[in-house]
Amino acid sequence: MSIPRLRSLAMALILLAAVVPGATPAMAAGPSYVALGDSYSSGTGTRAYLADGSACQRSVYAYPSLIASARGYSLDFRACSGATIPDVVTTQLSALTPATAYVSLSVGGNDASFVAVLTECARPAWMSNCNAAIDRARAVIVNRLPASLASLYSQVRARAPQASVTIAGYPRIFNGEDCNAATWFSPEEEARLNATADLLNSTTAAAAAAAGFTFRNPTAAFTGHAVCDDVEWLNGLSNPVSDSSHPNRAGHAAGYVPLLGPALTGSRVDVTAATVQAAELSAPALAGQQAHHAARDAGITPKEFVAPDLKSPAARAAAARAGVDLADPASIARADRAAEARQNGHRAD
Repeated sequence: MSIPRLRSLAMALILLAAVVPGATPAMAAGPSYVALGDSYSSGTGTRAYLADGSACQRSVYAYPSLIASARGYSLDFRACSGATIPDVVTTQLSALTPATAYVSLSVGGNDASFVAVLTECARPAWMSNCNAAIDRARAVIVNRLPASLASLYSQVRARAPQASVTIAGYPRIFNGEDCNAATWFSPEEEARLNATADLLNSTTAAAAAAAGFTFRNPTAAFTGHAVCDDVEWLNGLSNPVSDSSHPNRAGHAAGYVPLLGPALTGSRVDVTAATVQAAELSAPALAGQQAHHAARDAGITPKEFVAPDLKSPAARAAAARAGVDLADPASIARADRAAEARQNGHRAD
């Protein structure tokens, strides 16, 4: 075949790849990157999700998509909102192979029921017990999580023996202020919730080190960008409510990518306009890829923050017991402070 005809054939193949639906030559050519984990990896909080037939809330604005787009990696985006360690084992680990080059993973928060803890602590203390909820979560983190993580990490390494594995931690959500009118987080409760996130991170870091994996703690990166800070990288009470207490697009692009990118890829990863555009253009291919797993993903139970509802029968009953006038915000606040003080006293005893 002549050189001109070879050139014509090559050009035809390039044009065909450009117009065939689902054809993604750049993604297919790069090293294999598998993103595992929960909502902090799937992109819950970024307000735009793949139409992949699941409730996983995977987003092209999440750090796995942005890193893959910046580096030209072939991304298998298995992270799913609500995932626990058993969910990762049963629904996500099958994506790993000996050819997998890169793996990122965040998991553990749902195993400690952290969303349920936030739901409890957001209510006025006269209808909740934040300290008790936090104590239960801390007990799970200390007593159960180390062995569960060790088992999970062992399975990751067995399935992807050559992969560079980076474990992502969780940021502190609060800055000591509650600027949302519909929640009742006190400064003391926020401090204990942040300390619980720290405990989760230190526990995860120890397990990652034992497995020979890299752990990245986002606490410092997100300092000054918590809920109610001037520039939030974490959503407060949101609409949809499932986006509450999760990193927004800036949290992924400016928080997680600079933190995880170098650990995962070996060099700095910059999120440019071109990176974001490439991530957005990858949406149809990623959605089609993950749609094949929709039936399996349906077994993962979403963990959704529930905003306080002071009009509910339970709230009215609790208010009656506490002598709270639900029509008077000052009465609600006074009773909240009094109930929290009693609970703190009982905890100290």
